[in-house]
Amino acid sequence: MTAPASSAASRDRGPALSRGRRWAATGALAASLLVVAMDMTVLNIALPALTAELRPTSVQLLWIVDVYSLVLAGLLVPCAALADRWGRRRTLLLGYGLFAGASLLVPAADAAPGVIAVRALLGVGGAMILPTTLSMIRVLFTDPAERATALGVWAAVSGLGAAAGPLVGGFLLQHFPWQAAFLVNVPLILVALVAGLALLPESRVAEPGRWDARAAVLALAGMVLLMWAVKRFGEGNGPTAPEAWAALAGAGVALTWFARRCLGRADPLLELRLFGRRPFSAGIVAALGTTFSMVGAMLLLAQWLQLADGASPMTAGVRLLPVATAGVAASLLAPPLARLLGARTVLAAGPAVTGTGLLVLALTPGPLALPAVLAALTLIGAGTGSLAVGSALIMSSAPEEQAGSAGALEETSYELGAALGVAVLGTVAGQVYRARLADTPALHDAPPELAAQAAESLGGAVGVADRLALPRLAEQAATAFTEALRTAGLVGAVLMFAVAATVFALAPGRRSASG
Repeated sequence: MTAPASSAASRDRGPALSRGRRWAATGALAASLLVVAMDMTVLNIALPALTAELRPTSVQLLWIVDVYSLVLAGLLVPCAALADRWGRRRTLLLGYGLFAGASLLVPAADAAPGVIAVRALLGVGGAMILPTTLSMIRVLFTDPAERATALGVWAAVSGLGAAAGPLVGGFLLQHFPWQAAFLVNVPLILVALVAGLALLPESRVAEPGRWDARAAVLALAGMVLLMWAVKRFGEGNGPTAPEAWAALAGAGVALTWFARRCLGRADPLLELRLFGRRPFSAGIVAALGTTFSMVGAMLLLAQWLQLADGASPMTAGVRLLPVATAGVAASLLAPPLARLLGARTVLAAGPAVTGTGLLVLALTPGPLALPAVLAALTLIGAGTGSLAVGSALIMSSAPEEQAGSAGALEETSYELGAALGVAVLGTVAGQVYRARLADTPALHDAPPELAAQAAESLGGAVGVADRLALPRLAEQAATAFTEALRTAGLVGAVLMFAVAATVFALAPGRRSASG
């Protein structure tokens, strides 16, 4: 088993390129990563305008937000394995084309199902792009120090994309309809496509093993069933719904079958034995948990800023900046702090700091106000900085021939964490919002069909209040949503403190501080 893998790894480096071409190619990879990262957060700003126009149900709203991350997470491993066999450059360029084409379909999506379909296609394209950019960086840079710098650029651009999403979305929504938040992808992807054609060499693993189509289908089916069950459980009668339990059971069967196939093969689609290494598992748990809290919180806070606090889309984008700025600063401080204090301390501190930010939302006395929200955003962003240490633990824990599996698992943890954050915190907030709003007198002043629409989401309530000239309904809906935000913050904080304890138990001590 080891010899073929090592041989494949030794041939994985491709032709030597000049230093200038290597860094120019890295710039092309970074441009595509910027677009994919932006697409994770730009919708947070566009969501109120989209909701007001399309009036999706609460379940459709969750799918609009979540399907991109869900499809992306489900296809990262199959797409990484496909790239190893079919060619990384070819897979990457196809992903660019699919991403741009899906973005161009947005103007034709005049109802929630159409937007869900476009977001799913974007997820397929993103799954071809993300793991392949990592493997291409491994091919381009044979010098470990140069490669580490390039991976640092990759991580920095990912953070920049998360910050740019709300800002770009806010600017566009000040001047254009919500569809512009999708169409902005096209020019950047086309630049990356042209640059990729000119600069990137082709690369594939020499002896990757046989493609396991059944394992790929099992992974995708298992995650989709799992996420659907989580969403269904979050609805009013979800905990007693037999279809939700059936979906959860199906997810357990599919994912268990997938794991058994991978563990029973010499050439698995995904090398799950990496989880036997405690530092690797610590990095994965930290990545999943921290992304869970950040994305879930940003979704809810973007809505609160615009619909409860009255900020314009552009202003809301600016007010979300503390997440990114604190994350960039913490990312720069994390490696030296890890050398000083130990990787375990710094890595576990990340989810603990994030949990503290969520606790600020939950426990701030009196009405929730902007200063408390900005403080929470800063803490949530600062907590993500430790992921630089987590990424080093993940990649250094895997031998060279398993670096592809390590990278795919790291990316999967980010995307699955984001999907779970939206699903879990979103459904918690939705339940509390509906329960609180049901007790408000203003809801009874609206006709039954409009009252039902107002109960679906805060955006729906604001729209109904405007149509019926019921400002009291908008005020009471904002109060209900604020209570829902506080409850979701408390749930998220408890989960993050549990993640911090798990990471501290798994991660290595001071000897591995350098990552």
